Amino acid sequence: AEVYNHEIPGGQYSNLKPQARGLGLEEKFDTIKENYEAVNKMLGGIVKVTPSSKVVGDMAMFMTANGYTVQDIMEGGDSIDFPESFKSLMRGELGQREEGWPKELQEFVLKGEIPFKDRPNAYLEPLDLDVEFKSYVEKYPEFDDETDFISYLLYPKVFDTYYQHYQTYGDVSKIPTKAFFFGMAPNEEIQVSITHGKNIIIQFLNNNNPNERGERLSVFRLNGAVRSVYIKDEKAGVTTKQNTKATTADHVGSPLQGRLAKVLVSDKEEVKQGQPLFILEAMKMESTVTAPKNGMIKKIFLAEGELLEQDDLVLEIG
Repeated sequence: AEVYNHEIPGGQYSNLKPQARGLGLEEKFDTIKENYEAVNKMLGGIVKVTPSSKVVGDMAMFMTANGYTVQDIMEGGDSIDFPESFKSLMRGELGQREEGWPKELQEFVLKGEIPFKDRPNAYLEPLDLDVEFKSYVEKYPEFDDETDFISYLLYPKVFDTYYQHYQTYGDVSKIPTKAFFFGMAPNEEIQVSITHGKNIIIQFLNNNNPNERGERLSVFRLNGAVRSVYIKDEKAGVTTKQNTKATTADHVGSPLQGRLAKVLVSDKEEVKQGQPLFILEAMKMESTVTAPKNGMIKKIFLAEGELLEQDDLVLEIG
């Protein structure tokens, strides 16, 4: 019955809890649902379909992670770095709304940026598909299909991540879903169809203890023949890294648990209030963190690609 209050679409509801778990917020799932309802009302009750429903969910988790209420947003929004998806909604990149967006909220989120006046595609540069396709094939020679090309045009970053994964691990789509996500139990047997009429029977036998290099010898039986491979155990002898936390007004920390995707400034660089400092990626949600004040970058503590907990110190502004 609570669906009548929070209005979370069914498909999104099934994804929201794993997303919350990935952000370390699973125990606050009830609060996320309450914030989802609050964000929806703050926006005036929008139509929630992909991707607008995800925007509401991103904002609900952002508020939950940082302990924000709608009142906090409306009273202190000018000093808050909102998720990129929420900025995109306020810009008009998901389309225009006849009654518009709450003006004060839009100004908080965009911080001086001018929102779209027309449909989003009116702002796109013309595209020469023939020229783009040639460039695409040079970069991704294994994927010269037209549908792959269209996927790349629509989601270039996602496609490139997929391609790098493919280059490293091959076509993992052939692996049964359960084995892909959870691995195999000792003596478990699976069948992998690599092409029409060609199947591989794989039985996992055991893992040996890690050697001095932290590698385990994993032993399998492939179509009856015993095969083994050394696999690096990233957890062997590794202690959990604890980053310094942001504790002062000069510290700029991570607003969410996630990966430091890109640092946009350098040591000793002069920055102005509102200038983008770094980009954080967290469970399909991207956030750009901006400078809270004018000053100089005194020190950058973490490197691109590092995994962060909430409030981990990324850089200091003097």
